[in-house]
Amino acid sequence: MMLRGIDLAEAELSHASFHHADLRRARLVGAALSRTNLAHADLTRANLTGADLCQADLRRAVLVRSLLYLADLSGADLREAVLSGADISGARLIQANLCGADLRRASLYGSDLSGADLTDAHCRGADLRNTNLRWATMPDGTPHD
Repeated sequence: MMLRGIDLAEAELSHASFHHADLRRARLVGAALSRTNLAHADLTRANLTGADLCQADLRRAVLVRSLLYLADLSGADLREAVLSGADISGARLIQANLCGADLRRASLYGSDLSGADLTDAHCRGADLRNTNLRWATMPDGTPHD
């Protein structure tokens, strides 16, 4: 599905399926995407600022340099997602599964990772090299300084 550059700001898309969709540079600001299937979707440089992605399936999604500022990703499945260079500042990632996610050079400044799964016995841990975790709440509830 080719939706490159589409403007779906504030759209109600909960429970939709965008499996393997090309959403590069899409504008999804404030969109309701809870429980949406975005597995394997390409969201490179997409703007998801303030989007509701609660319990969304983002397994192996590509979110390179995407804007997820203030997005709600609570309970989202981000296993093996590529979030390198993404701005995830101020986002809610409560109980999110980030096992094997690539977070290199991503900014999680002030994000809430309470209860998030960054490692798992069955897969490799999240790659946090050069990740900005300043003022983030870590999975165990402690603040990162």
